[in-house]
Amino acid sequence: MRVLCAFPEDMPSSNSRPPSCLAPVALYLALLLHLSLSSQAGDRRPLPVDRAPGLKEKTLILLDVSTKNPVRTVNENFLSLQLDPSIIHDGWLDFLSSKRLVTLARGLSPAFLRFGGKRTDFLHFQNLRNPAKSRGGPGPDYYLKNYEDDIVRSDVALDKQKGCKIAQHPDIMLELQREKAAQMHLVLLKEQFSNTYSNLILTARSLDKLYNFADCSGLHLIFALNALRRNPNNSWNSSSALSLLKYSASKKYNISWELGNEPNNYRTMHGRAVNGSQLGKDYIQLKSLLQPIRIYSRASLYGPNIGRPRKNVIALLDGFMKVAGSTVDAVTWQHCYIDGRVVKVMDFLKTRLLDTLSDQIRKIQKVVNTYTPGKKIWLEGVVTTSAGGTNNLSDSYAAGFLWLNTLGMLANQGIDVVIRHSFFDHGYNHLVDQNFNPLPDYWLSLLYKRLIGPKVLAVHVAGLQRKPRPGRVIRDKLRIYAHCTNHHNHNYVRGSITLFIINLHRSRKKIKLAGTLRDKLVHQYLLQPYGQEGLKSKSVQLNGQPLVMVDDGTLPELKPRPLRAGRTLVIPPVTMGFYVVKNVNALACRYR
Repeated sequence: MRVLCAFPEDMPSSNSRPPSCLAPVALYLALLLHLSLSSQAGDRRPLPVDRAPGLKEKTLILLDVSTKNPVRTVNENFLSLQLDPSIIHDGWLDFLSSKRLVTLARGLSPAFLRFGGKRTDFLHFQNLRNPAKSRGGPGPDYYLKNYEDDIVRSDVALDKQKGCKIAQHPDIMLELQREKAAQMHLVLLKEQFSNTYSNLILTARSLDKLYNFADCSGLHLIFALNALRRNPNNSWNSSSALSLLKYSASKKYNISWELGNEPNNYRTMHGRAVNGSQLGKDYIQLKSLLQPIRIYSRASLYGPNIGRPRKNVIALLDGFMKVAGSTVDAVTWQHCYIDGRVVKVMDFLKTRLLDTLSDQIRKIQKVVNTYTPGKKIWLEGVVTTSAGGTNNLSDSYAAGFLWLNTLGMLANQGIDVVIRHSFFDHGYNHLVDQNFNPLPDYWLSLLYKRLIGPKVLAVHVAGLQRKPRPGRVIRDKLRIYAHCTNHHNHNYVRGSITLFIINLHRSRKKIKLAGTLRDKLVHQYLLQPYGQEGLKSKSVQLNGQPLVMVDDGTLPELKPRPLRAGRTLVIPPVTMGFYVVKNVNALACRYR
């Protein structure tokens, strides 16, 4: 359950109060009683409110959380990651062994790592013995082979995993690679806009590097196989996939599988459409390939990774679920919020935009529950903007409002996993840039991983509000979500609760913790932009201190700001933050 709230109100002055001061108290009690009763009936949406021009907001919001039972429990790997196959084209795959990249990825573990994207269905596996020669000359592979001294074991808990090799790449190599990637980026964009994609060759050695990165980072690899290899009768040609399966099985790689990416776009990309029924048969064929391979006989299978649920996409999903709904372990789809041509930073703060995801969730759930009630649903490949994103916008602090609201909304509505596109390299929606520096959404994701557990709690909010004007809808700009605190975080005892709050108002908001949260100690993790760029900043500060990686390449300590017990939370304008309420002894959070 989620409750979105914004309660503007003009508090009466002390001169206008009745002598007994009973009227305000009675009103508060009545609102709290009404809230307690209505919360038992399910999801409670706030009433639309309005504020007359020129009046200052002085609302004191009362906040409580239900602590007996969680309303949802999501996957331990709820926040997961994606790598796009374009890293084969532009050469970054050869640099996944970077100690800095592995350290950043480990900060977001445990998680799934999906290897997939638009170029999934142009990917071909070849078990070449000498890939360096086949590319026509020396490259990063050749370099690393001749400088084995630069391969070191990680000193950040990676030495426990045998076989993990972490590379220290010299600056000159990284600079050359960035120049190469910049040139290739233009080629990839041209392909994307023209819908004419070139084939990609994944060698055995490249697969080794990909798996090494996932395994050393504590991520579980999900590999999306090419579904556009078709026989004359339009059935799936599995020859390349079978070769890849046999090789990865020989290496004992622990991998889960998918088939294809956004099959609803195949007619545009390839000129050959695949309907839901045929796609379901393809998944059954893939399942039959996995079963004889001992290591993959029980491997997880996910799909069909459809796009936004428009009418034709829903029809495809319906046909797929009818044929192969029981074959997949989770049903997957993708979501893109806004068009890549968006150029205004304020577009990321539109509440109407934040709420577009909710309707899509319900459409997907309706189809899935028709055929396989209770089947897990994943949102794979969520991005803020299409076409790779917009520079200085999709990678800025402002984009974090969409990302954090997505995490809160999905967990509240029962989506089991959300996969962020992309961890590194692809476009401007990534978490880590090509200098291996974490962007604002990375720090937001790191805080979420450290503080938020899989159990979702119901939020109850009360506050005085003005009667709305007829016909006017005011969307909520203050959003509050609650989870049990991550039980892996040893700084907090079991039973603690973590709130995360998004304030899109241009004024600060005051929240008084009530009920089970009253008079408890609170740790604040307030995330704000750092530098002169404001909302466009690519750097952030936590409680006033800039967040940067330590000189030795490790992650900084995320230090909270302790607040006095019983203190009102003051949420600054246009910010987001996490608030750990300590020692609540919440029954829902005391046990795993």
